[in-house]
Amino acid sequence: MPLGRTCHLTDSHKPDSFQTVTTTLRSGCPIAASLDLLGDRWTLVVLRDVLFAGHKRFSEFATEERIATNVLAERLERLECAGLLLRRPDPADGRRWLYLPTKKSYALIPMLVDLAVWGVANTDATGGRELASAARKDRDGVVAQLTARAKAAAKER
Repeated sequence: MPLGRTCHLTDSHKPDSFQTVTTTLRSGCPIAASLDLLGDRWTLVVLRDVLFAGHKRFSEFATEERIATNVLAERLERLECAGLLLRRPDPADGRRWLYLPTKKSYALIPMLVDLAVWGVANTDATGGRELASAARKDRDGVVAQLTARAKAAAKER
């Protein structure tokens, strides 16, 4: 069983250049492995922005939380390498990139909904109360609605 993964990300503007991103897993435990990929301070916030808010451009991510640009760049690369985001040139401006969700990231929507419900019930968070309330009444319906909305937003470029 591999406990790590190396991914070479290429820049379509510079096909001969690539960056290596390595993810090392602590163990074969699926919870630990998931945390190795998703368990830092910013990764789930970036995925929240992609999946719940339909954000696609670098400048749109984690604006309320004020993520540092170097940290954001690293998280986006790691998520792309893990198959959770696709990076595509922005048709409106070929110098910029769009970050789009994948099937793998859509599969995280139920967990993000559950995390929001837990956060509203167990922290002093002031946002997300509507989502949490709706999810407590009809979790599957909320997940389906958010998934459909995320897929529609990803198609709008």
